[in-house]
Amino acid sequence: MTENTVLIRRAQAGEKKAREVLIEQNLGLVRHIVKRFLGRGYEAEDLFQIGVIGLIKSIDKFDTGYEVKFSTYAVPLITGEIKRFIRDDGMVKVSRTLKENNIKVKYARERLGSRQSREPTLEEIAGEAALTVEEVVLAMEANVQVESIYKSVYQNDGNEIFMVDQLADEKQNEQETVLNHMVLNQLIDDLPQKEQKLILLRYYQDKTQTEVAKVLGISQVQVSRLEKKILLNMRQKMTETE
Repeated sequence: MTENTVLIRRAQAGEKKAREVLIEQNLGLVRHIVKRFLGRGYEAEDLFQIGVIGLIKSIDKFDTGYEVKFSTYAVPLITGEIKRFIRDDGMVKVSRTLKENNIKVKYARERLGSRQSREPTLEEIAGEAALTVEEVVLAMEANVQVESIYKSVYQNDGNEIFMVDQLADEKQNEQETVLNHMVLNQLIDDLPQKEQKLILLRYYQDKTQTEVAKVLGISQVQVSRLEKKILLNMRQKMTETE
């Protein structure tokens, strides 16, 4: 049983010190993930605190019987926690004044709507909310901007995604690649030495199965079967962490 496994079990049993040690050991992972979400109007420290919440949930939920490293399991949970925070709070940051004015405009429209059977004019809303017409327009535009990026759109396969996800994809691609490589490397590290060597030769040195067979001292057919087995196991482990 590894030291990490012991710490996780002790933390899940309620030992505060063990939990603190695990958190401290994995703060670097949280910081790495937070970098993916910078430049969206949020303070790095705020995102870091949310990421730590995801880390704590990972500690609580991790099954020590999993054949993956804890950090591999924690990555999607930390990422998901930050994404939920951004989605719930709104990616476009709106000033406190605009938020307050938007609330005033909302209730002013409701009050006017209950008194008349038509959509109120900007001047009427401004008078009811005790704001200028310009302030009303700014508040309404800010609200529309936040709502529009969270409209549902659909991909060709019919899966629902949010407009905000599409807007962020291009900026995230490079950082996503780094994160995926990190997870992949952790999975490879867990492989037996012979299987590690096969994967490294095939996918990092672009060797053919015949060339790999000569290096490992086995037949090309055996390489083919072993490679399929390794890739299947790695795919299953990746699925378990999602």
